[in-house]
Amino acid sequence: MITFARLSEQFYALTAQWGIPWIVPTLVVMGIVVGVIVAYIAVAAMFLIWWERKISAHIQVRFGPMRVGGWHGWAQSIADGIKLLLKEDIIPARADKVVFVLAPMVVFAASLATYVTIPWAPGLIVKDLNIGLLYMVAISSLTVVGIVMAGWSSNNKYATLGAMRSAAQAVSYEVPLVLSLLGPVMLAGTMSMGQLVEAQGGTWFGFLPGWFVFPQAVAFLVYFVCALAECNRLPFDIPEAESELVAGFHVEYSGMRFAIFFLAEYANMVVVAAIATTLFLGGWRGPWLPIPGLPAEVSRGLFSLVWFQVKVYFLIFVMMWLRWTLNRLRVDQLMDFAWKILLPIAFANLIITGLVVTIWK
Repeated sequence: MITFARLSEQFYALTAQWGIPWIVPTLVVMGIVVGVIVAYIAVAAMFLIWWERKISAHIQVRFGPMRVGGWHGWAQSIADGIKLLLKEDIIPARADKVVFVLAPMVVFAASLATYVTIPWAPGLIVKDLNIGLLYMVAISSLTVVGIVMAGWSSNNKYATLGAMRSAAQAVSYEVPLVLSLLGPVMLAGTMSMGQLVEAQGGTWFGFLPGWFVFPQAVAFLVYFVCALAECNRLPFDIPEAESELVAGFHVEYSGMRFAIFFLAEYANMVVVAAIATTLFLGGWRGPWLPIPGLPAEVSRGLFSLVWFQVKVYFLIFVMMWLRWTLNRLRVDQLMDFAWKILLPIAFANLIITGLVVTIWK
């Protein structure tokens, strides 16, 4: 099977034969990977922004974007992106300019780095680390560092309050989120993202797919709720509460820097959905048919990529659905829900899973 790792090895071997220093092919491969990921994030974010507008419009019994771009206003997100690029970039006079400028870069870089270990299809993964899941959780947690930088450096009380709320929320919901991910890890015996998908072959009880969502349904629900909080999505959008904080931690940002925060939010939604798909929904696994004129491996790879995307975007659809259905929680309700409800449930699920795995073996 042709994989990204094999192609990279062949490229390194070819450049070594030509006497090219190893740093050159390394930079070329890194540049290609970063370019492809950024292009995917940009296209996915534009689609998701348009999609969320249409979903919210239909929930509220209206049309949403209809004019720009022809069919159902498909180019509205592109027009908004161009508008933000042309907007004036304003830095408050009393802001910490260095930290203010770096904050959106840190947020986006943390989101970008997590895409390295997402298994899109068999062999289509930049680097299948043996601690891939730990890497993704650790890197995605750095997003809150950029948020705190943005809030503090703005020298604005609303921005600072939003950043502090975000930090408290991240610390609270990160604990049950990580605990919920340990159940599938115990069943698979690995933290490699690729091997976690491979471990979900076969069936449960002879007719259900071998996905971990069936024995770990409680863990999946806990993870999904915590993922909503990690992405600052309703009902957990306390850091950006418009009725209280205007726009929260990025209230002082404009133009391209504001667009980067917006881009990172949707990039994070894809990441949390990809983790849920990989650990609970079988990853790229799904039925496939041979495509005339293509080798079986290529046909299977294309179908696998499609199935992975379908599962990811279905979860994102549910996140959007909840945003336009539920009310925002108060700060005390948000904290109580994490520490008094989700955390005990996550611990109970972990203990029961450990006992079952131990007895079963």
